Amino acid sequence: MLPLHGILVVSCEQAVAAPFATRQLADLGARVVKIERPGSGDFARDYDATVRGLSSHFVWLNRSKESVALDLKRDAGTVLRLLERADVFVQNFAPGAAERLGLGSDALRSRFPRLVTCSISGYGPSGPYRDAKAYDLLIQSEAGLVSVTGTADEPAKAGIPAADIGAGMYAFSGILAALYDRERTGTGTHVEISLFDALVEWMGYPLYYTGYGGAAPGRAGTSHAAIAPYGTFTAGDGTDVVLAIQNGREWDAFCAEVLARPELSTDPRFGTGPARVRHRAVLHAEIDAVFGRLTGAQVVERLAAAGIAHARRREVTEVLEHPQLATRDRWRTVDSPAGPLRALLPPITFPGRPPRMDPVPALGEHTEAVLRWLDEDVPDGASTIVSARDGGGYADPTPTDDGPLPPTGQAGPGGPPVPPADQVGPGR
Repeated sequence: MLPLHGILVVSCEQAVAAPFATRQLADLGARVVKIERPGSGDFARDYDATVRGLSSHFVWLNRSKESVALDLKRDAGTVLRLLERADVFVQNFAPGAAERLGLGSDALRSRFPRLVTCSISGYGPSGPYRDAKAYDLLIQSEAGLVSVTGTADEPAKAGIPAADIGAGMYAFSGILAALYDRERTGTGTHVEISLFDALVEWMGYPLYYTGYGGAAPGRAGTSHAAIAPYGTFTAGDGTDVVLAIQNGREWDAFCAEVLARPELSTDPRFGTGPARVRHRAVLHAEIDAVFGRLTGAQVVERLAAAGIAHARRREVTEVLEHPQLATRDRWRTVDSPAGPLRALLPPITFPGRPPRMDPVPALGEHTEAVLRWLDEDVPDGASTIVSARDGGGYADPTPTDDGPLPPTGQAGPGGPPVPPADQVGPGR
């Protein structure tokens, strides 16, 4: 049995941050019921169609969930019946939307004292940016990440939704802490997360560097603003090798054993870390002169023999076939509306307890089953439920990121059984 077996999470989530958080909970055994807009569902379903017609973001974020299509206004009673049984409620509506729907944390926790509520927004519930649109790129820009990413000539955003992932991870850990706290106090609490707060926390080193050093760290591509040599170098056969020298001992070994130039270790231009940073261009020229005469394999062999940290700079296509993933058997197969798909095991696993890897749900796939579980009348056919309510009152989501929304999903084959009502939620 996985650690969160028996925990029911109800989520009204959009894009990446909230779905990322709830997928982590599902990976650990929680039953995650995601409420989607009837007819269209999570807008991330349409981000792209690269995964056999499905969105890559959606597939990434939505396995092991139950998709329930409900109109949050017309089906408010159903939503409350779900929350009556729930342990956790997650939402990333625009600021104020949850309160207008009667789903604000104060109202819910006064009604369900053991419920843990989690709100994910762009900039938090107050302040001058409270209502600002908060796509991932915008947060990266406001938090300063773009200013320290890229090359000296041109800034760049991170290639993955860093703000969304950061907020999702803080929501995940915050929810776990709140559930643990409930075990001691018997009472739920509210977890407030913003993309901006999450990413500014991740900007800690540049903020300290700038605030106390007087100048921001420069953009240096794969190099490091405060460490040299550190970054990507190209061997004579075109192989890109990434290396990092962290201290004087490693620098001495690098000069003697990798470059076969021991005299460089005592050269005044390179004798200390700050000196190497000041003379980075000359230092790189010395390294390039040696590496240009070697193959990538020879460079890697020398680095390994000298105990120097190094890696290959791999393309995404190469990561898919990475030998470390293959050797450790990290790939699995999950079902989806498009058929079986490859999926990586979750990073958190427990010895002797197989991880949960249930299907990616279709829109509204579990509506009928969940309504029957709640002992509610079910229209003929789940498809009727989805289409008949189309155009209803699903609250406008907060545009907190570029990523897609995952659907809610019921535990699929191999997942934990649906717990009876008297064993689930804050009332137990």
